[in-house]
Amino acid sequence: MTRTDVLKRLSYIEGHLSGVRRMIEDETYCVDVLKQTYAIRRAIEKMEAKMLEGHLHHCVMDAIHEGRSEETFSELIELYKVANK
Repeated sequence: MTRTDVLKRLSYIEGHLSGVRRMIEDETYCVDVLKQTYAIRRAIEKMEAKMLEGHLHHCVMDAIHEGRSEETFSELIELYKVANK
């Protein structure tokens, strides 16, 4: 996933968050607001998955070819721990 792709997804998420803020300010029915927050969460998760996929295909592969596999493995373990807190 390119930087441009990530920025587009973030703009979409920011717009969605602004919409949720307006919904709350307008006292929109809670279930409708929650549906939107779930959609935001899914959008973030999708962005994270695409970023991780790109990282594995490019950064990790490059690091392995450059002999930095131990360092890269440690980074992936740390990322796994953060994701599963």
